[in-house]
Amino acid sequence: MDQIQHDIILVGGGAAGLRAAIAALEETPRLSVALVSKVYPMRSHTVSAEGGSAAVVRDYDSLELHARDTVKGSDFLADQDAVEAFVAEAPGEIVQIEHWGCPWSRDPDGRVSVRAFGGMSVKRTVYASDKTGFHMLHALFQTSLKYDQLTRDDEFFVTSLLGEDGACRGVVAWDIRGGRFICLVARTVILCTGGAGRIFPFTTNGAIKTGDGMALAYRAGVPLKDMEFVQYHPTGLPGTGILITEASRGEGGYLLNAKGDRFMSEYAPNKKELAARDVISRAIVDEMQAGRTFDGPYGNYVHLDLRHLGEAAINKKLPFVRELTRNYVGLDPVVDPIPVRPVVHYMMGGVHTDMSGSTPLSGLYAAGEVACVTINGANRLGSNSLTECLVFGARAGAAAARYAAEASQPRTESLLQLAAQEERRVREKFLERKGGKERIVDLREEMHRVMESGAGIYRNETDLKETCRVLRDLREKFDHLASIDKEQVFNTELTAVLELDFMIDVAETVAQSALRRHESRGSHARTDYKERDDSRHPNHFLVTHTPEGPRFDDLPVCITRFQPEKRSY
Repeated sequence: MDQIQHDIILVGGGAAGLRAAIAALEETPRLSVALVSKVYPMRSHTVSAEGGSAAVVRDYDSLELHARDTVKGSDFLADQDAVEAFVAEAPGEIVQIEHWGCPWSRDPDGRVSVRAFGGMSVKRTVYASDKTGFHMLHALFQTSLKYDQLTRDDEFFVTSLLGEDGACRGVVAWDIRGGRFICLVARTVILCTGGAGRIFPFTTNGAIKTGDGMALAYRAGVPLKDMEFVQYHPTGLPGTGILITEASRGEGGYLLNAKGDRFMSEYAPNKKELAARDVISRAIVDEMQAGRTFDGPYGNYVHLDLRHLGEAAINKKLPFVRELTRNYVGLDPVVDPIPVRPVVHYMMGGVHTDMSGSTPLSGLYAAGEVACVTINGANRLGSNSLTECLVFGARAGAAAARYAAEASQPRTESLLQLAAQEERRVREKFLERKGGKERIVDLREEMHRVMESGAGIYRNETDLKETCRVLRDLREKFDHLASIDKEQVFNTELTAVLELDFMIDVAETVAQSALRRHESRGSHARTDYKERDDSRHPNHFLVTHTPEGPRFDDLPVCITRFQPEKRSY
């Protein structure tokens, strides 16, 4: 097995990973940094983010107001010290990425444009038309190319972390193109692998978002935090799950039920379509259960109406929405309402980190959606996530660089032995398997079915217990997979098996955490515990992998200025 040595290894090539790489090399230019990604970086899921990036850039706004909105949006589960750091550093990151080439949309007077987003008190979401993530990713990727010390390993699938003396010292990766295993050794590792929406059947997430980084950390003994909180975005296209950006409502779009009523006035009379995402998603489900929605080939849906905005405004501010709607449902939002329904969009939970991205495992950092700092708590406000990638990507990169500059040289021989053990595990368990009967597609579909039915928008003890039982059965069935493709180069079946292996672990942490939270808070809505319980909460659940199963610990929420209060919009 080949061994390659660096100072820092970044796993994941999206906005958080690229921002972390740049920050690390700005902090200590002499370091050797490797960016390891299972796809070409410009195919990272950041490219799909449409609506914008939140930051205080107007005189009428303030850091305190942004912090208050974020904490309220989180249903008072966000750590407020992290939120205050986040909002303070957000404006500088917006300016920095513009200097790197991100073409923010501008007002006629030359100022960067801002639009309204759900749960925000004022317009504070900067944007680049409705392809914000696309433009941000381009700017970051192009900037990263100027660093000679940064090397890229595209289409490398990381299967495990390497540890030495209680510290993370590298990764084992399957070279998808080369059909071989590689031992990548480093002084420190940063996980920036994104979320895990693909544990659900109907999601805006691309096929690559399978919770790899969360599972890697979990298996290495690092706790995952707040895993019960899964965000549904209110406006996905039925059938595909493709996102119709919140910018559509930020620019004035209406949600209408089958009676033609603008129903959000009943659920959020002050903010209506600009309430927080969890509020709107539950409202749509309530309308479905009341029989006031449309029925189509992919289930019930409501209408998102943009027609009153006019063709000129749609073409200027929402051109991608028009393109998606035309291409995927054959409708033109200039003249037709858009069918939408709630769709899994974002994981509030993730790898437990501090504000510098450091995890409890020395030498291991995480940033972006894979991490849980936590600024998002029980529900993330739209447009905070892209900014989170910038702020905490930069923090994690700089902190990891400082750590790497002081860390000792890894003992490569012992790490190579561990990597060889990992290669044997994968080859014996998957590539050399014979005689099993379980098919990947059947196990994945069963996981999807039970996660949607038991851990969806509304949850209860009976369904969650059944979900946990089925997931345990799936883990046993996974050990009896049928033979898979033996090819070494571009073995997509092996990739699918490795991803499903990770997804089952992550799905179990979601379901088990949801079962233990006996209250409704943010995106976690229990029909058997309908109210938020501030007498026992707010607290975070930490779930740690053990041979006997998940172990749970409580961690108090950090409250600085904003005491829990009734959350309404």
